[in-house]
Amino acid sequence: MTEGLYDPDGRGGNHGWADRLAGHLAAQSGAILYANLAVRGRRTHEIRAEQLRPALELEPDLLSIAAGMNDLLRPSFALDQVIADIDDMLRAGTEAGATVLTMTYGDPVPINPYARVLTRRMTAFNERIRESAARHGAVLIDFAAEPAVSDARFWCEDRLHANSAGHERIAAAAAEALGIDLEGPRWNVPLDPAPRRARRERIAGEVMWARRHLAPWIMRRVRKVSSGDGVLPKRPDLEPL
Repeated sequence: MTEGLYDPDGRGGNHGWADRLAGHLAAQSGAILYANLAVRGRRTHEIRAEQLRPALELEPDLLSIAAGMNDLLRPSFALDQVIADIDDMLRAGTEAGATVLTMTYGDPVPINPYARVLTRRMTAFNERIRESAARHGAVLIDFAAEPAVSDARFWCEDRLHANSAGHERIAAAAAEALGIDLEGPRWNVPLDPAPRRARRERIAGEVMWARRHLAPWIMRRVRKVSSGDGVLPKRPDLEPL
């Protein structure tokens, strides 16, 4: 999500909520230096092992840490270990003098009804993230407390990644959490109710989703490969924005 998947920048790459937040920060301050080390598909222990030290070596004023979703989706999900890794990253960031931004995750069931099996573990995960953020003084965006973010119209057809409208909302939420005033309605204002789809259309949508997204995801798990294999950070160094 932080890499910016499914938010095309018009130049063959991805924009994303972090790029959008960086734009808000630059508009407020005139110019900033911005890096984005995120790589799709990474689990929390991989983010800690691969990205934390390079991020801290940049001596950031602001550090975002959004992790855990790729762990939550695995049958082998180990809550204590995932939280320990996130807690360590929040601690390291704040001890380095950065303002650390992190987030909970909203209810996935309105986006994907099959995600109901994850409700209990996601609730526990979010509560532990709140505790960790409070313990280390991190800035928390509590998406789990905002039903509006679970509107399927903010999410791609894969039901895992935000679309451009969703990335825009995430960036606005982050800006608000950091005290940046943006014009327009607040990020958590709900959309008008969507028209109800016909039963045949809903069934066709489920079949298409299973074929295009669920089956490939399962095959990657069977083959023990990641969508991020071979992918490098899109902006590994601090560059002016």
